[in-house]
Amino acid sequence: MSTISSLAAQVEAFLFIEGGPLSWKRLGTLLGAKEEETRTAVRELSAALDGTGLAIIETEREVALATSPQTTVAIKRAFEEQLQREIGEAGLEVLATLLYRGASRRSEIDYIRGVNTASTIRTLLGRGLIERTALDGREYVYQPTPELLAHLGVAHLEELPDYDTIRAELAAFEQSKSPFASNDGTGTGDNTGSAE
Repeated sequence: MSTISSLAAQVEAFLFIEGGPLSWKRLGTLLGAKEEETRTAVRELSAALDGTGLAIIETEREVALATSPQTTVAIKRAFEEQLQREIGEAGLEVLATLLYRGASRRSEIDYIRGVNTASTIRTLLGRGLIERTALDGREYVYQPTPELLAHLGVAHLEELPDYDTIRAELAAFEQSKSPFASNDGTGTGDNTGSAE
């Protein structure tokens, strides 16, 4: 790895010690830096790590140090069978929904899949593959974690296979049929479909 600035080196150290994602705000606090300085240091570290076994994974809310896309094949081979066995087809469908649709309420995931996904979501939360953010006092929004992106060997969601095509098809499906198209918080709630 090439020589990097002191701030970028600190980013690497904090992410390594954390062993998981840090929110942009928390990382900036640890660095004692403003948001733009933090993001610049992360970009610098990301460029310096290019071609190594590590990479920076970014989401809108968090940043993490993870294995690089170059190691994807070896890592997938080692963990794919275990991952599928533990989360099953239902888990893979929920993950695909969140990866291509973006942050979603459980009722929206239920609608797309046609079944109740409560138990699957609990499993995925427990595995650290998705995370939730409180939308209000009654509802959560779920989204993929940086760890999931690392498992898939991508640094950004846009790098997923056929991302634009699948995202557009999903959006068209929802606009034509979904009660959530307006995204105004009204809809069918959590009473969708049958249990898994």
